[in-house]
Amino acid sequence: ILPMEQRQAVKSYIVNLIIKLSSTPDTYREQKLLITKLNRVLIEIVRQEWPAQWPNFISEIVGSSQTNETLCENNMHILKLLSEEVFDCGSEKMTSAKIKQLKAQFNQDFSTIFQLCLVIFERSQSPTLLLATLNTLLRFLSWIPLGFIFETTLLEILVSKFLPVPGFRNVALACLTEIGSMTLESSDYENKVAAAFAATVQKLGEFLSPDADFTAAFGRGSEQDRQFTNQLAIFVSAFMRTHLVLIETHCIKEALLAVQWLTRISEVREKEVFKVCLEFWNYIAHDLFHREKRPPPARKAPLGFAAAGIGPMEPPPPPPSARMQAYAPLLSFVRRIVISRMAKPEEILIVQDESGQIVREFQKDTDTIVLYKTMRETLILLAHLDIEDTERIMQDRLQGQMTGAEYSFYNLNTLCWAIGAISGTMDESAERRFLVIVIRDLLNLCEAKEGKDNKAVIASNIMFIVAQYPRFLRAHWRVLKTVGAKVFLFMLADF
Repeated sequence: ILPMEQRQAVKSYIVNLIIKLSSTPDTYREQKLLITKLNRVLIEIVRQEWPAQWPNFISEIVGSSQTNETLCENNMHILKLLSEEVFDCGSEKMTSAKIKQLKAQFNQDFSTIFQLCLVIFERSQSPTLLLATLNTLLRFLSWIPLGFIFETTLLEILVSKFLPVPGFRNVALACLTEIGSMTLESSDYENKVAAAFAATVQKLGEFLSPDADFTAAFGRGSEQDRQFTNQLAIFVSAFMRTHLVLIETHCIKEALLAVQWLTRISEVREKEVFKVCLEFWNYIAHDLFHREKRPPPARKAPLGFAAAGIGPMEPPPPPPSARMQAYAPLLSFVRRIVISRMAKPEEILIVQDESGQIVREFQKDTDTIVLYKTMRETLILLAHLDIEDTERIMQDRLQGQMTGAEYSFYNLNTLCWAIGAISGTMDESAERRFLVIVIRDLLNLCEAKEGKDNKAVIASNIMFIVAQYPRFLRAHWRVLKTVGAKVFLFMLADF
């Protein structure tokens, strides 16, 4: 809209003002808010002028970065904003043709930006400049050519220089997570991906023990500690879900150590962190079930047996593979965590309010319902992988309720919801034996506990469990009749 001369004047004024305010550390800190606003204005100008009217923008900003570290730090913030503008949210403000043009120009000029980043990493001693450069690099990693990552010293710098330093650890780990999330289109860099994962885990192992207490660090630690716990969970989950076979082939020792950390992170009582872990447990259980546990087809009955009414012969279960044996103790730990934290199913209508009272729920929590479905699917897969271990864990926790050592509404609810979730994972005889023990113990618990709330919670859990096992109810009509009568009584109860 403005004439060319006025546009050039506005551009020069903004650029000169940014340079002036960013040239010394004191003014840069004092005028931080103003500089941030000016950076945004500059990006809007760049979006209009670059590359047609301002073809040297990248070379100019890289050249000015060599003047002093404070100006260089602000230039990193500008490049980060430009990357976000072009690659993340450009579709909201620009046409597809303009976005394509800017992306092509950014890729063409990126080698000079990358060289600047490497120079900063190798020579700078300024923590704020190094951190700003790492954060800017993090925005670049999702779109830059893979050669800049795997054919340079970048991975070594991230792992060896920045990962051991607490102030840089979280953003360095975020960069490595972004790299680990990339899907390789060819096998050229497979060995380097595996080596990067192994090197990262080994470096983390220098200050993290296999049984590190992430719960304490998350609860009593700093915000930086909490971010590290969350970022480590994302790193392990993203890297191994994307390159599971590759990592297990080349660095199984590091893979098992990383998974062990993830089991301990799963204990952290923070919902979003647990969701990250749960996604990985669902993935690895699904992979193990379909690759290691899928049962072989039944063999035909020998001639004469079929005529006598004897069906096909069930093959003996194959011995567990080395892979299954390696994951077995970790998956047992995961079963305990999932059972102890089972989300509330949609069918449950009574809840414990903030004051500890049992009340009827009138508004469903859709987030909890989605979480329950994921946990249920994960627990079913884990039960199929080792039903004996699953049953043993549940019976141990049930005994803890009976003795009172672990009794609470929360512990009882999560256990019963988990028992209901694994319906169909046992054969009929094992299911009958297991349910008889569970229902008997819960009925005894209901008799032993006093108080309306206790009895209501236990009774609702009994009804939930039996309702999840239709095969058991069909075979036990008396139980079905009793449960049906209890349901009507419970519906009339005043909660």
